[in-house]
Amino acid sequence: MKATKAILSAFVPVCVALIFTCIVRADVSYQQSLEKWRQDYEADLKKDFGWLTVSGLFFLHEGENRFGSDPLNDIVLPAGSVPATAGYFEVHAGKAVVHVNPGVKATRKGKVVEVEELGSQDGFLIGDDLTLVTHTSGDRPAIRLIDKNSRLRKEFTGLKWYPIDESYRVTAHYVPYDSPKPTEHPNILGDTIKTIFSGYVTFSLRGQTYRLEAETNKSKGLSFVFRDLTSGKESYPAARFLDSDPPKDGAVELDFNKAHNPPCAYNPYTTCPLPVPENRLRVEIPAGEKNYKHN
Repeated sequence: MKATKAILSAFVPVCVALIFTCIVRADVSYQQSLEKWRQDYEADLKKDFGWLTVSGLFFLHEGENRFGSDPLNDIVLPAGSVPATAGYFEVHAGKAVVHVNPGVKATRKGKVVEVEELGSQDGFLIGDDLTLVTHTSGDRPAIRLIDKNSRLRKEFTGLKWYPIDESYRVTAHYVPYDSPKPTEHPNILGDTIKTIFSGYVTFSLRGQTYRLEAETNKSKGLSFVFRDLTSGKESYPAARFLDSDPPKDGAVELDFNKAHNPPCAYNPYTTCPLPVPENRLRVEIPAGEKNYKHN
């Protein structure tokens, strides 16, 4: 008996130490992984054609919409980058045809652009550093200006995050709808957009249960646009975004430490969705990205 007690007294502390070491290693591994995710997210934001390079949003009207560096054009491009009058977009019944003036450098997929109909989210390079891309906000057609030398990119001050807190990494239950649910709601400009929700998740925080409408993204995972009681205080007022891996056996991990701002937090020329009423949570979630403040 004494021998058994002696063995146990020696064995138990070793087990406790091993368990503690495993927990610490798991915690350190998670924190390192999350820090890398945040670094990659910021790098993606700053890259060529990242959200910081969006430098203009010009809504189109029926008929001719002229573009060039002349300030009296409908679409005014940076001085010195292109001629005063570089061409025009001809818009009829929602279709846009670009007409580029002779001698103006414009290419699309390596081919010279002269007269060409553009589809949705379609664009072309003009000059050396500018790209014009079709866009819609609700039903309104527009042109986005992408400039690799944009002021927003040059003056970017870096992202701010809440400290990592694993209590905001939760397992949620995913409930798919019998058929996808299209929902109309406004974007940040007040235009009506449509989101198709594939289902919803329920999860618990601080002993309370919450629900979020979910959209299936291109990676077959889930995407959420949500607002909480930190919005307008420490986090971006309109909303934050959160993505997850695909559900497995009805379960999905929501890691609010990866909650991030929409492009509108950094850039006034973007058209982000606002959360539907169901995704406005009456709880503070002090995790993920804080509001971006341009110094």
